[in-house]
Amino acid sequence: MTPALSEHAPLASVLVKHARDAFVDDDAIASQWKRLNFSGPPNFSRAIDEYDRFLEIVATSGCEMVYLPQKHGLTLDSIYTRDASVVTAAGVILGSMGKASRAGEPPAQDDELRSNGWRIAGSIAPPGRLEGGDLVWLDQKTLAVGQGARTNPEGIRQLKELLGNSLEELIVVPLPHYPGQHDVMHLMSLISPVDRDLAVVYSRLLPNAFRQTLLRRGYRFVEVPDEEFDTMGCNVLALGPRQCVMLSGNPTTRAALEQEGARVHVYDGNEISLKGGGGPTCLTRPLARVE
Repeated sequence: MTPALSEHAPLASVLVKHARDAFVDDDAIASQWKRLNFSGPPNFSRAIDEYDRFLEIVATSGCEMVYLPQKHGLTLDSIYTRDASVVTAAGVILGSMGKASRAGEPPAQDDELRSNGWRIAGSIAPPGRLEGGDLVWLDQKTLAVGQGARTNPEGIRQLKELLGNSLEELIVVPLPHYPGQHDVMHLMSLISPVDRDLAVVYSRLLPNAFRQTLLRRGYRFVEVPDEEFDTMGCNVLALGPRQCVMLSGNPTTRAALEQEGARVHVYDGNEISLKGGGGPTCLTRPLARVE
């Protein structure tokens, strides 16, 4: 399988962690949700039901599912598998988390990925910080990296060193400070490519220089309205070109995607997404896509 150096090619393999293994039980939720800055305590049984439905949608792509197990010392945030690793041509690079409580997630992914035969190409070491939600492949040789609260210049420097000659261009995108209800602003909070020439964007916060770069590269935009940003209308996972999944409750963005010829699946994610600030891209670490 081809490593996932694309955000839109048909999904072939994906790393996930079921809500029952990330949230564990009611006691774990009660002890963690406030300090992790969830907007409310997830309901455990409803979270399991939501996640099952979400996986049913992802499975329509025919992709392989690699499941992370429950592991002591991790938190509710471990459901958001995107952030702890980056997939490159050389193998998986393990991140270094900008949120201290998530420090155990890259080693946990390391163990599981190795046991499933995935090559680990390296890792980001402190004081470097790098989270997968800040990285967007524009093509197999071009990578955009958001620099902000979760990814710092030292993390980006180490990433560039690990990538070596496999990369033609690394675009650093300075992220704005956004005092939203959650303590996270990743680059993928502002852009979700759904085809080689189509991306869902929130232009109010997307840095203009990067927006112009995307336009020069031939991208058309599905613009997320203000009222659908906090409900993660901009967080859209491509299962294949113009085949995507997004949170329910974002009808304007969904309609705009469908006008562009996209087939859109929706899921209810109050417990697994809205309360923790992580949409469908956050819930998945694509490992391979079919180019």
